[in-house]
Amino acid sequence: MAFLRCRRDPCGVICLLLTYFSVFYADYVVIQYVLIPAYSGSVWCALHGSVFNLILVLLLACHSKAVLSDPGMVPLPETALDFSDLRSQSSRMSERGCEGWTVCSRCETYRPPRAHHCRVCQRCIRRMDHHCPWINNCVGEMNQKYFIQFLFYTGMASLYSMVLVVSAWVWRIRTEREGDEGSEGEETPSKHLIVAHYIILLVESVLFGVFVMVIFYDQLVSIVTDETPIEQMRNRLMKTSSSSSPTVHTHSTHTHSTHTHSTHTRKPKLALLREVFGRGSVFCWLLPLHSSPPSIGGVSYSAVPDYDV
Repeated sequence: MAFLRCRRDPCGVICLLLTYFSVFYADYVVIQYVLIPAYSGSVWCALHGSVFNLILVLLLACHSKAVLSDPGMVPLPETALDFSDLRSQSSRMSERGCEGWTVCSRCETYRPPRAHHCRVCQRCIRRMDHHCPWINNCVGEMNQKYFIQFLFYTGMASLYSMVLVVSAWVWRIRTEREGDEGSEGEETPSKHLIVAHYIILLVESVLFGVFVMVIFYDQLVSIVTDETPIEQMRNRLMKTSSSSSPTVHTHSTHTHSTHTHSTHTRKPKLALLREVFGRGSVFCWLLPLHSSPPSIGGVSYSAVPDYDV
């Protein structure tokens, strides 16, 4: 039910509609006002149209997968759990290799390492990156691949549309200079409309292109450093608190950092990328294909960790 409530988030629904409207508007302008007038009767019209629409199809496919896929919600227990003996349970967790498991007071369940609670989805998400209104879903362990692919193809579509619009605009200026006085009066209203579409599409492409490329870079950095934005913020706060009061918190901070490094070992960058994009060919990383879920630390995710409750 929490997954369905996430779908009804008003901000997420508006962002979804805006995304689809922007994609179809860009396709309409490129076909109707860029390719047909500038490349009519040429093989370049079909070529550019096919490539641009292929990018948009992949964009929509990746976006749909990111929207509809489970981001990695921690399953809820069938019966209510008793947290009254939490201290003794935590000692058993350490003995059985379940270090890093915590208790979520909102979900009233145990959650695996690196899982965080999302206030919008109202569930705990494994390796939660952030809640993105543009996909009306959380970006987590199971759908981060599709989200990054969506960013990649959005950036490609934005760059491609800018190149096509600029080239068509240059072609239109050249044809106007050559002159066609006989039909100049007839084309004046449509010329203003075409220029308006060009400007709107250029602004849309620049805004979305810069926006998604910044997020795309941030996503890749979080993967190769093996730190989600939530973990990065928490580590910064820990460093700030330890530097502000070194004499009081030196021992506790050292103990916590030692525990963190013991449960969160650094892996090679290629291995980290394969955990997100899959272990197949690099070419498959560009396609919204299903990949087997990653296994972090050999922990099998279930509603309750492997110890007595």
